[in-house]
Amino acid sequence: MHIDARTLENKSIIEGDVCIIGAGVAGITLALEFVDTNHKVILLEGGGFDVDMKMQELYDGKNIGQRYYPLQSARLHYFGGTSGHWGGFCSTLDPIDFQRRDWVPYSEWPIQYSDITPYYAKASRLVDLPTAHFDLEYWKTTDPELITLPFNEKVIRHKMLQFSPPTRFGKRYRDAIVSARNIFLYTHANAVDIEANEEVTNITSIKVRNQEGKEHTVKAIYFISACSAIQNARLLLSCDRQAKKGLGNDHDLVGRFFMDHLEVVASEIFMPAKQSVKLYRPWVFRETKAHAELALSDSQQTDLRILNATASLIPSVIASNTTANIDSFSDDAVANVRGWDEVEMKRPAFRWKKEKFLYKHFNLFTRMEQSPNPDSRVTLDRERDALGMRRATLNWKLTDLEKRSFRKFHEVIGLEAGRSELGRLKLMDWLQDENNKEWPETLGGGWHHIGTTRMADTPAKGVVDKHCRVHGMNNLFMAGSSCFATSGSANPTLSIIAFTLRLADHLKLLYFSEALVTTGAIKEK
Repeated sequence: MHIDARTLENKSIIEGDVCIIGAGVAGITLALEFVDTNHKVILLEGGGFDVDMKMQELYDGKNIGQRYYPLQSARLHYFGGTSGHWGGFCSTLDPIDFQRRDWVPYSEWPIQYSDITPYYAKASRLVDLPTAHFDLEYWKTTDPELITLPFNEKVIRHKMLQFSPPTRFGKRYRDAIVSARNIFLYTHANAVDIEANEEVTNITSIKVRNQEGKEHTVKAIYFISACSAIQNARLLLSCDRQAKKGLGNDHDLVGRFFMDHLEVVASEIFMPAKQSVKLYRPWVFRETKAHAELALSDSQQTDLRILNATASLIPSVIASNTTANIDSFSDDAVANVRGWDEVEMKRPAFRWKKEKFLYKHFNLFTRMEQSPNPDSRVTLDRERDALGMRRATLNWKLTDLEKRSFRKFHEVIGLEAGRSELGRLKLMDWLQDENNKEWPETLGGGWHHIGTTRMADTPAKGVVDKHCRVHGMNNLFMAGSSCFATSGSANPTLSIIAFTLRLADHLKLLYFSEALVTTGAIKEK
């Protein structure tokens, strides 16, 4: 059922079993998991069904660190969220991403890779992928003409990606949400405050407002904030009436460890005519169902003590006519969304021709994880938005480890290209001098907001536990990539969905246990 919160009588009380704040990829995925169950689910969306600059303005904020995208357009404030301008890139995290790496500060997770892998299959179906296989050997069996580069597999591996259509969650799942008998979608219902009991251990209700001046109260048993990493942190920090530092922030960790993937062309490779490579997986065109990127083996990353990264081969003739990602987004979120839609409508049907992909000169576009850094963070500004909430300030900070990792990563690819007689690699000017600490103007992020409510075993190390529950709170959870302890090198959407499916299973188990306690079927401990 859909209710426009602007039509409700002011000061209305909304009650349910589960309250989900935010109807983006995580929020919609979570709601779908409760469809046709006995749980009454309240799904809150601050915007409506279409992107609107009046709503986007609520996301406006300041950037005071490394150059970054306009905050008001980097995330979309309407039903379906940022899937509205998602590029569709899908891949899984790697086992090494979950390991404690002594050369990567704060790299420890409270869970293992095996805890999340069972959920990737269903996540793949939700984004309309033809298969949940992301291993190179599988894709070799589906296409005998798949060509891989002649590198030593113990040094360099091929990491596979698949492309979602891309699935726009607001369009794809709108009918399923609105028609569900137990899902109550409230649009124009922005969460602005969270109220707890006197001990601040249990959430009792949340306040929602809209730009028409109405305020309502939502009561539930469980509350899940499924906003972006910046907005999740912003909401917790804003709730400082009962907890002076903000909810879940006793150890000053909310908003810290903001991460994005560092994306930039870092080198170019020249191949002799006799070694010209058929670029089977064109990163730019996305006309294939899957795509192979170059990555270093776990042992190489460990030996070199560097971060996880991947590189795509882009024909230089194409890369030279491509705008750097950091310059591709404007302040106008509506224009950005329409731009993506136009690209999708104009995308030709897949007609792969062998002769189309013969090149000798390539740029290596690199996507690298960011080292978890407590100084890279989201804080609150003094300025307030139209609903009275303090705006976010982003201080995106990088470390020397990222710069060194870029250089070592491409040096290894260059050595392998020479050893295999594939070609010769040249580092971009900004990487050639080891003493150069500056970043190029072309460096951007992947629009992947990660961290700020990181997962950890103890509140001294993170904001949420292994089940995404805020430490010290019995019934408040975070959903989305804000919970990630590290970012890995993979685009995060598929993993956001997988983690959300895992959270849904945990919430169902919790609710079942609570019901048994209430009925006396089991004794409360």
